[in-house]
Amino acid sequence: MKYIVIDPVIADLGFVKIYWYGVMYLLAFLSAYLLAKYRCKVDPLWNIKHVDDLIFYGALGAVLGGRLGYLLFYNWSIFISNPFTFFDFQNGGMSFHGGFIGVLLAMLAFNKKHKLTFFQTTDFIAPLVPLGLGFGRIGNYINGELWGRVTESSWGILAPDQSGLWENRFPSQLYEALLEGIVLFFILWLFSKKKPPIMATSALFLIFYGFFRFIIEFIRVPDSHIGYLAFDWLTMGQILSFPMIVIGIYLLFKSYRLKGSA
Repeated sequence: MKYIVIDPVIADLGFVKIYWYGVMYLLAFLSAYLLAKYRCKVDPLWNIKHVDDLIFYGALGAVLGGRLGYLLFYNWSIFISNPFTFFDFQNGGMSFHGGFIGVLLAMLAFNKKHKLTFFQTTDFIAPLVPLGLGFGRIGNYINGELWGRVTESSWGILAPDQSGLWENRFPSQLYEALLEGIVLFFILWLFSKKKPPIMATSALFLIFYGFFRFIIEFIRVPDSHIGYLAFDWLTMGQILSFPMIVIGIYLLFKSYRLKGSA
């Protein structure tokens, strides 16, 4: 199978260009909004006003945090030499971990406004996130970026690397779309319907996202200007994901311990 090169620009209207990646972000926020509207119908703590504000704060945190995180974690030297690179959204460069931190900070402002606790909010939004992550990975695939390693297995497709060399590579973006998007969504959605103790859903998100991202990094090629950080396999993505797993396990044990002592 061969990768079909797709123009990242869907339409050039002259005064503005519409990018596939931007459409994927739009679909991500739309899916989160629709899922949130459904959840607020079955959760008496939440209403449509909460949802409208939640999407606004979440989108702001995800976009600004994702862009800043990419520059801090993956392109520090460029950012320091030219801080205005932050505004160059059209040329890509977003980090999940940066967006994740951005959303958490945005939720602090949201919680203060609506008088909700931190984990009341994160438990509500955790199942809303994975489908958006899946759309983002599809955007990576369309853009022809973040390819996996060269492989001789039938799991690969003929695709170009960062230098333009075509070889049989793992389509790691699609694997991530499957694991971080679809599989993680069903895990969290079904788990949250069982009325788990507070912070348990948030903990499960941290554990499974961190785990899925950690294992995918073994077949995903790191950014060329960073490479492997140690042992010819350790990547920045793994360093950022491992603490998520540890914190998630701690929170999961804590949530059920608090439930047992209640």
